[in-house]
Amino acid sequence: MKLFALAVMAVAAALPAQSKQDAAQQDKTLKLNQIQVIGSHNSYNLGFAPSEAAYLKSVKPKSYESLEYSHKSLANQLDGGVRQLEIDVFPDPQGGRFAHPSILRITKEKGLPEDPYFDPKHEMEKPGIKVIHVQDLNQRSSCPLFTECLKQVRDWSKAHPNHVPLFLLIENKSGKSNMPGGVDVPLWTKTEFDALDKEIRSVFSDKEMILPDQVRGSYPTLREAVLAGHWPTLAESRGKVIFLMDQRNASPVYLEGHPNLKGRVLFTHAIPSEPDAAFVEMNGGTQAEIDAVIKQGFIVRTRTDEGTVAARDNNTTRRDEVLSSGATMISTDYPLSEPSVWSGYSVGFPDGMPVRCNPISAPKTCKEDLLEPGAKSAGKPSVQHHP
Repeated sequence: MKLFALAVMAVAAALPAQSKQDAAQQDKTLKLNQIQVIGSHNSYNLGFAPSEAAYLKSVKPKSYESLEYSHKSLANQLDGGVRQLEIDVFPDPQGGRFAHPSILRITKEKGLPEDPYFDPKHEMEKPGIKVIHVQDLNQRSSCPLFTECLKQVRDWSKAHPNHVPLFLLIENKSGKSNMPGGVDVPLWTKTEFDALDKEIRSVFSDKEMILPDQVRGSYPTLREAVLAGHWPTLAESRGKVIFLMDQRNASPVYLEGHPNLKGRVLFTHAIPSEPDAAFVEMNGGTQAEIDAVIKQGFIVRTRTDEGTVAARDNNTTRRDEVLSSGATMISTDYPLSEPSVWSGYSVGFPDGMPVRCNPISAPKTCKEDLLEPGAKSAGKPSVQHHP
């Protein structure tokens, strides 16, 4: 009996070692474009304070409805299984451009109760890129400074060095303010994009990132490298981050002086026929459209929900279509750790894990339990319901 018990213990002890061996072997061949992750939309967004919400609800109820969502901290989302974050950025080289949002003045003029101050550390006064959703209206952010957002991601990454690559989608914002007396933001210039790259590189070293130069390698263009399958393996990309550009209209400016993204940090939002094509955003793409792009070797981001509509009645039609596709990043306002307060609607993989083998591009030999073996389940997606 004693010998049998010792034998059982020996087998049990050998299992983790074997799993590590298997994971290491898979990591040598499985590539970045052959996995699928869940992402969050406007990941920094803290939503509205009570008086801000009351004001917007009274003047533009539909707009308020579409913006009635928020997120926990970036680290909390990563703990909950999110592996793609979206960060909206505004240029502010001198500091102070967004320090006095119109919504604060308006709620005071309306006699509404004073809300907690939106910027208790006065970070909006400091020079540097800012992270907010809508200037003058929706400015409460879990990390108002872009570099602070990056540091939070870096710190989490260093504490979890075995994670699959983290995808950071950067939306460079501009445009006129819709609020009286608000701040207009001009289109981004090459100088401002240079500053963006510089801020990223002040937090992450090139060795901690997956860069366009690395993927392109010796190929003439990034597109040719991607079509040849020249993405890094998981062994080469674990513990790293990859930066992606959300705004397609900004790509030509970002490419100025950097053909084929030479020396740049972000992968542009491209179309598959362009020389800089590696990342394609297809927020409203059908399953067939997404899969056709994935099969060529590109990475794709899409969305399952928008404007809180699906979350209010747990309509999972779009979510289920997207989860059946090969989209690399599946973005939502409601990851498993943050279900809808109205219906419980949430988006995640059936086993609740943060990453799975891409259903279209991964080889059949891919084993999902080896992708992030130490990760905990975040829960289960909401049940299917079509009203």
